[in-house]
Amino acid sequence: MGEQDFMGLPDGLPKPEDDGACDHLVGMAFPSIALPATTGGNVDLSRVPGRAVVFVYPRTGRPGEAPLVEDWDNIPGARGCTPQTCGFRDLHAEFAALHCRIYGLSTQTTEYQKEMTRRLGVLFPVLSDSELRLAYALGLPMFEVANQVLLKRLVMVLDHGKIVKVFYPVFPPDKSAENVLHWMRRDRQGKADGVRN
Repeated sequence: MGEQDFMGLPDGLPKPEDDGACDHLVGMAFPSIALPATTGGNVDLSRVPGRAVVFVYPRTGRPGEAPLVEDWDNIPGARGCTPQTCGFRDLHAEFAALHCRIYGLSTQTTEYQKEMTRRLGVLFPVLSDSELRLAYALGLPMFEVANQVLLKRLVMVLDHGKIVKVFYPVFPPDKSAENVLHWMRRDRQGKADGVRN
C-alpha cells in the first residue's frame, strides 16, 4: 500500500446507502458527556448554547501513512475525512456569522487529532470519542476496520443541546460543509418568514 492523497477524492467512490441508522436522532437531547478537545480541556455538547454543528467522520490520515486497509476507498463513506474537515475550516467564518459553532468528532485520540488540526489550520474544536461513550449513548452508526471501531460519517445540527437536523449519509464529503451551510441559511430564512407572516 502506498502513500495516500488525503486532499483529493478519486473518481468512482461508492456512495453510502441510507440504512436508517440515524432515523432516531432528530429530537434527541444530547447526553451530558464531556469529551477531550483539540483546543484544550473538555467539551460537553449538551451544554453548548445556541446552534452548533457536529460533523462526525471515521478517521483522518497523515501524509506518508498508508490507509488502514488496501480497499479503504471501496468502503462506502470511508474516504474523504480530510476534504470534509477542510470544507468546514474554509466556511468557519460563514457559520460563525450565523452564530453557529462547529465541532468535529471521531474516535481517534486527541493527540492524533491535534496533529491534524495543526497541519490543516483547523481552529474549531475536534472532539475525541475514543472510548465510544457518546457513540453508544446516542446510538451512532459504527463500523470496524483493521480492529478499529470507527464512526460512520454524519452531521448533526444542535439547538441548545437538542438534535434538530441530521445529514446522513453524507456524500460527497467535500461538499458536506457547503450543504449544511445552505440548509442553515434556508432554515433561518424560513423562520424569519414565519415571524413576518
